Amino acid sequence: MNDSTIATVRLGDGGPEVGVQGLGCMGMSFAYGPSDTGESRATLERALELGVTLYDTADAYGAGENERFLSPFFTAHRDEVVIATKFALSIPPDDPTRRVIRNDPPYIRQAVEASLKRLDVDVIDLYYMHRRDVNVPIEETVGVMSELVREGKVKYLGLSEVTADELRAAHSVHPVAAVQSEWSLFSRDIEAKVVPAARELGVALVPYSPLGRGFLTGSFVNAEQDLTADDFRRQQPRFTGANATANAALLEPIRAVAEAHGASLGQIALAWVQQQAAVHDLAVVPIPGTRKPSRVEENTAATRITLTQEELALLDPVAAKVAGTRYADMTFTSAGRE
Repeated sequence: MNDSTIATVRLGDGGPEVGVQGLGCMGMSFAYGPSDTGESRATLERALELGVTLYDTADAYGAGENERFLSPFFTAHRDEVVIATKFALSIPPDDPTRRVIRNDPPYIRQAVEASLKRLDVDVIDLYYMHRRDVNVPIEETVGVMSELVREGKVKYLGLSEVTADELRAAHSVHPVAAVQSEWSLFSRDIEAKVVPAARELGVALVPYSPLGRGFLTGSFVNAEQDLTADDFRRQQPRFTGANATANAALLEPIRAVAEAHGASLGQIALAWVQQQAAVHDLAVVPIPGTRKPSRVEENTAATRITLTQEELALLDPVAAKVAGTRYADMTFTSAGRE
């Protein structure tokens, strides 16, 4: 490992070893407006050079297009990368803008075969249930997922946006390597119950949106004014209207810490998330998303920043002051069901 390569950690008890920071790939073909294909491919390669080995996608990102986009990179580096993808957000044929949550066994089997084909691999390293359908017992869902492990189609299991009780129920059926949930200086609801349950069970946390969907970097202030019409952040309550104005003011303590370290706002936000591994005594592997090699370099450098106790105390009150929820409908998150 050279000076710029990130350290590694194991995802849960018995899970795969990965870099302590992963890469969220959704924005390369979905949700965040136009992207440059060549630059996105260069970003993937640069991330790997820096020790990033966990690459996160889902079948719902661009209706399978994100998996197809990543396939050549995965094929070229199959033994070096850990592929994480997800099922559960079904797209109705008559309305491609909608998502229907499905956790039923027939759908899971259909979804895994489709993902394997799009990714052009024989096995998915980490397979997540993307969202929870409360009408299907989670034991039934994880039971089918465990069959996929026995059949050699999946190596490890993950869950996204589950409650502590749902995690315990799932883990009783088959070991869960990782739980993916939003976790950042702006979003800390999982610390009340989900994080303690994960620590108790030996499950890793994989925070998505650790940069507050870019808001914590200062790259935009008001989604409606600053982002393109097809950017889904325009639909999120935190980033529009009076909420956006109020939340922009909350960046000031982050800016103060950044200046003290000679770092960017984003690096301090990421360093805070990375440091939660020590705070809560469990593996934490955030997956910031970017489409630029320079941003990957900036993000991975954050793994080498250690915040003081005084700095952590300064940043601690931020989340409680955030205006607006992280989704317009929170029923599909762990916080909406705890």
